[in-house]
Amino acid sequence: MSLDRLAPAIFVLLWSTGWVAAKFGGIYSDPLTFLSVRYAVAAVLFALFCRIAGVRWPKDRATILHAVVSGAFLHGFYLAAVWWAVGQGVPAALSGIIAALQPLMTALTAPYMIGERLSPMQKVGIVLGFAGVAIAIFPKFAGIGGTDIPTVALLVNVLGMTSVTYGTIYQKQHLHTGDIRAIATLQYLGALVVTVPLALLLEPFEVRLSWEFLALLGWSVLGISMGAVLVLLYLIRRGQVSRAASLIYLVPPLAAIEAAIAFGEELTTPMIVGTGIVVIGVYLANRKEAHTAPAE
Repeated sequence: MSLDRLAPAIFVLLWSTGWVAAKFGGIYSDPLTFLSVRYAVAAVLFALFCRIAGVRWPKDRATILHAVVSGAFLHGFYLAAVWWAVGQGVPAALSGIIAALQPLMTALTAPYMIGERLSPMQKVGIVLGFAGVAIAIFPKFAGIGGTDIPTVALLVNVLGMTSVTYGTIYQKQHLHTGDIRAIATLQYLGALVVTVPLALLLEPFEVRLSWEFLALLGWSVLGISMGAVLVLLYLIRRGQVSRAASLIYLVPPLAAIEAAIAFGEELTTPMIVGTGIVVIGVYLANRKEAHTAPAE
């Protein structure tokens, strides 16, 4: 089986664990501090990997700048918002459902930014996706069922979703060449530009060292920051931006199941129904690509 066929499943499985890591990370440090350590380690390991592999680094300033800026949005603002929101009480499963808006937002904005056109069925899918997220979020947002989530935390979580949407399109617009390993290294430097100042401003910047912390850091760096991100960059480079983004449609149900197992988070009926509608919506929003993608 080719990498093109396996890559989506690998990415979804690895990426879905990010919400569980966000919840566990709060046990050992504040979220922005943990992300800063994670990005610093990932940048160093990527740089070593590039050196060993003989990767050619971008020489023009424009490519370097675009890589740093895209990393600030794809990793810095995005996960800073998500991890902070989870730390403020947004359930990991619900945060994953909010993240499912990203491929829909990407498909919605791509026609205006990079010229990808939407079919009527894709438009229906986008409407369904947003409706599904609304169904999943509203009871928690309104405090129905005894669990009231801070409004600010939910809004920040949504802001993170818009950040990764913009970052995905920005990368498609400006990063057409260059080794994806070198690009990923520069992107983590861009993420550090965001998370380190925020951590110093909002947190004591302390870490409770333990074997559990090191294990979580190891998985966050090797499994997610390196493994999942390399797969995602590969997919973005290979296909249309909305097609690459739509791979996230399986993340919410996986994240919800993992959070229920790891933390006993309740899977309410609105969350289950809303997630199902989101999955259908993103599937419909992505159907066109199977017929219009150029031959490779």
